[in-house]
Amino acid sequence: MKFTSLKLITVKGVRDHITKMRDLAARLKALEVEMSESFPVHYVLNTLPPQCVPFKISYNTHKDKWSIDEFLTMCDQEDGRLILKMGESALTITQRKRSVQAK
Repeated sequence: MKFTSLKLITVKGVRDHITKMRDLAARLKALEVEMSESFPVHYVLNTLPPQCVPFKISYNTHKDKWSIDEFLTMCDQEDGRLILKMGESALTITQRKRSVQAK
């Protein structure tokens, strides 16, 4: 039940989320629960927050399907990009607020 109840609500922590899901999938396989290699990847994709929609689209349009470890690597890169983008947004808002207050 833990596998289906894990959800991610923020961009930060994507790596930990995927690692937990990967570990749970490995435990299920050890219990002889049948699942394809791509199932954990697709399941994790569906539990990512809305900020990751462009990444989901990129995965779905990609010809090659990734293993969970390749997926983890790609998500690390995306996670870094999103955190930088969020930081730039926060900086822009802060600078805009300061310029308005200065007037």
